[in-house]
Amino acid sequence: MKNWLLGATSIALAGLLAGCNPPELSSTTVDGIVYCAEGSPEVFNPQLVTSGTTIDAISQHLYDRLIDIDPASGRLVPSLASQWTVSDDGLTYRFTLRNSVAFHHTSYFKPSRFLNATDVEFTFNRVLDKSNPFHFVATEYPYFASVGWQSLVAKVTAVDPEHVEFVLNQPDSSFLSTLATDFSAILSAEYAQQLQQQKQEPKLDELPVGTGPFKFREYQKDVLIRYYQHEDYWRKAVKPQQLVIDIVPDNTKRLAKLLTHECDVAPIPRMAELSMLSHSTDFHIDEQTAMNVGYWAFNTQKPPFNDSRVRRALAHAINRQNILQAVYFGQAVAAQSVLPPNSWAYNDKVQAPAYDPETAKELLAAAGYPKGFSMDIWAMPVQRNYNPNAQKMAELIQADLAQVGIRARIISYEWNTFRRKLKDFEHDSVLIGWSADNADPDNFFRPLFSCAAAQSGSNRANWCDPTFDQFISNAVLTTQMEQRRSFYLAAQQYLIEQMPLLPIAHSKRFLVHGQNIEGIETNPYGGINFARAEKRP
Repeated sequence: MKNWLLGATSIALAGLLAGCNPPELSSTTVDGIVYCAEGSPEVFNPQLVTSGTTIDAISQHLYDRLIDIDPASGRLVPSLASQWTVSDDGLTYRFTLRNSVAFHHTSYFKPSRFLNATDVEFTFNRVLDKSNPFHFVATEYPYFASVGWQSLVAKVTAVDPEHVEFVLNQPDSSFLSTLATDFSAILSAEYAQQLQQQKQEPKLDELPVGTGPFKFREYQKDVLIRYYQHEDYWRKAVKPQQLVIDIVPDNTKRLAKLLTHECDVAPIPRMAELSMLSHSTDFHIDEQTAMNVGYWAFNTQKPPFNDSRVRRALAHAINRQNILQAVYFGQAVAAQSVLPPNSWAYNDKVQAPAYDPETAKELLAAAGYPKGFSMDIWAMPVQRNYNPNAQKMAELIQADLAQVGIRARIISYEWNTFRRKLKDFEHDSVLIGWSADNADPDNFFRPLFSCAAAQSGSNRANWCDPTFDQFISNAVLTTQMEQRRSFYLAAQQYLIEQMPLLPIAHSKRFLVHGQNIEGIETNPYGGINFARAEKRP
């Protein structure tokens, strides 16, 4: 396909424009797999986002990490690093890299060498080193900011082509887990050098190059992403010739495309649609217990949400059992903590506030709002497993709040606009959620609640509490499991008392595909891998 891309502009503004009108996509006409997704990616570099929509669209397809997570056990396993060692003081980590790992060969980059330690050094120094020429090409690195990497990591050094070393300022028991997240995707230093010579540094995040099973070919914003098979993928031969991500924000339209075989695979979070599909012999439903939480966060820097009594009143005003039935159709469990019950650090002694409108009224009166107040509820416009219908949830909450004198207005925007405004903390409250990137409890606590996360924008409650930060800092300073757990138990109790957000549900994850599709790999920590997927005739 010649002249497939006529030019690139900033993805944040317009995306990459294809040189032809959007093609009619069909799973019968594409030589590969068509996946219907709920939204467009914000960018093509996982370092720069925390959005599950973006991560699902790019990370597992384009990139690899030093370490992976075994989906069955949650244990850390080798990936681009074949092995690693940790010094006795817990401050130095040395990784041995695999040999003969090829980067993508594309129309805009032709690598001259295999992966080496320089690529790993560049990848993380881009985040850490403000003198790195690519550091300020991006505005922020939200996940790394939320877990305090700037203060944690002293230096990253390519010792020789096969070995890279990380030196920490203090021990951190979650460090390896962070390297296994999608955000720690390894980039090409050689590609970055080429872009710097061309004075086109922003393309590092727009025209991606990785070592993953697929390589980038085409992006039309709000229409599609097209990936081609990476012929020299280091793990195994990639089966699909193409992976096309058909961008379909509307859940009903995604369902229609499944039924008409315009797409092979789709996330279908709405239970009513799953019930209908379960009776069809044409489709298979993959169901998985996921490490996630859907929640209602309050902007704690805005009055009256800066008063914990008001936040607890809002929590008591909500009938979460109604939400579980009307939004999740019973395919989720009520959340008592942000941590799911299958986490090793889950505190089974804490209970989220029960539905109690009278207690809500008493708390409001004590806080100086006997007649209630007006507020906004932001409802995300896309469907995610942790919240399959935020609009419906907002309507239920709106009705509950009216019973205690609170007048709520529901607000939504296009997804990328929604996330940008949310990061700027324009909201009063928001219905959103979090899917874990690894099995470590820290993956829920620091990105959602830390002071650093409030600065980076992933802390939707805009909550900064030194007492809470001390709990989670103490937890990562020790490798003793029981001691870590004691800090996390205390942190969960403190969250229930302060209530920066109300955890609502831990939901199951559903993926629907045609009966003729095999080999799709999913895991409880998010992401979808199509490298081994194939379509039977």
